[in-house]
Amino acid sequence: MSSDASAIDLSPFIKAYDVRGLVGSQLTDAVVEALGAAFADEVEAVGRDIVVGHDMRDSSPGFAAAFSQGAMARGANVVLIGLCSTDESYFASGSLDAPAAMFTASHNPATYNGIKFSRAGAQGISFDTGLKSIRDRATAYLRDGIDSLPQQGTLRELDVLADYAAYLRSLVDLSAIRPLRVVVDAGNGMGGLTVPAVLGEAAGLPGLPLDIVPLFFELDGTFPNHEANPLEPANLVDLQKAVVEHGADLGLAFDGDADRCFVIDERGNPVTPSAVAAVVALREIKRVRAADPDADIVVIHNLITSRIVEETIEAAGATPVRTRVGHSLIKDEMAATGAIFGGEHSAHYYFRDFWGADNGMLAAMHLLAEFGSQAEPLSEFARRFNPYFQSGEINSTVTDVAAAYARIVDDFASEAEFDELDGLTVSGGTEAGFWWFNVRPSNTEPLLRLNVEAETEPEMQAVRDRVLALIRR
Repeated sequence: MSSDASAIDLSPFIKAYDVRGLVGSQLTDAVVEALGAAFADEVEAVGRDIVVGHDMRDSSPGFAAAFSQGAMARGANVVLIGLCSTDESYFASGSLDAPAAMFTASHNPATYNGIKFSRAGAQGISFDTGLKSIRDRATAYLRDGIDSLPQQGTLRELDVLADYAAYLRSLVDLSAIRPLRVVVDAGNGMGGLTVPAVLGEAAGLPGLPLDIVPLFFELDGTFPNHEANPLEPANLVDLQKAVVEHGADLGLAFDGDADRCFVIDERGNPVTPSAVAAVVALREIKRVRAADPDADIVVIHNLITSRIVEETIEAAGATPVRTRVGHSLIKDEMAATGAIFGGEHSAHYYFRDFWGADNGMLAAMHLLAEFGSQAEPLSEFARRFNPYFQSGEINSTVTDVAAAYARIVDDFASEAEFDELDGLTVSGGTEAGFWWFNVRPSNTEPLLRLNVEAETEPEMQAVRDRVLALIRR
């Protein structure tokens, strides 16, 4: 290894749940090869399969190849599934019962790439459950060189797209819904590959009563139209216009690696991820209850989702479990509680029938099935699952988080309850109804993230403005 390689500090771009860094300056072929060797060691892959997939970014195929070389040097047999969405890589990990590495930077700009790791069965790997060890092993390999085993691993290619599409179709039957016109914005990301396979006939499956209007289905890791980050309102504008112009029933927007899905109603307005989570939770509870009337059913939601999610779960006779925010945390809770479904405010949706992993396409299919089985327009249908008022996430630059917390606690002490499950959650109510808010520090930036919900819009605005004044004092 060169002296430059040996001096690399991997810590800045190995995050809590994945690897995410700048191509060239942080992620290089040498770094990725070392990470491949380290991953093979961590999952004890000598003589065993590991899955490697990648998105459409220009750097992804080369990185997948370099990673495979490192893994094979340490005895792993690489199953290269090529271009795929992140949830397609989870499908491969689950169906093959093999660890997996997915090259993607999700919604980040084209200058970034990254890796999402899974153990066999699509089980998550976070910093505390293996990612730190992978980092430390890779650092040693960059310093000392990769010690190739006498019996190196093999490589074979496998296309899993058709099996992935067929499996999702087996979980949600869309064949009997009313005809729907659906505009789909793939953002030049991997939805351009998976949507035609799952919702169309590209994988050889029968046609569905869906008229898909495609936006930006061409795979292009430079994102020539807009960033594939539907969390940013500016990136939804094209979809919102197209839904109205085409007289569509709804719109779907996928992020770059197509594991998250956002929904637009027929008027061009966003449907909150919490509303989608409530709809899917209700469907999954009904399905499990029909098969086993006495089943103890658990559904997970993180503490930022709307109160309607918890209320929907309880009204359907299931047990809601409130969790912290975070991909691997939710996966761990899914496994620990046996939950049938989990929903996050960020449009990550987790399914027991999908190895506890998240799958935006599957959530979209559930929404299509429920919405397509009744006659109301989506704006009316979704309203019952969105009765309250949310601020959305508001970020503030804060250098002293403890001082900001202290100001909030002091100001609200006489009228609210507090908990610190994840950041600081403050709950209270007035004659106008309930309100709550959560403030959480960013893991990577000097930011406090604020989310507010209330029973009425004036109350939400009043609480929002009051808390922001305290945070930004």
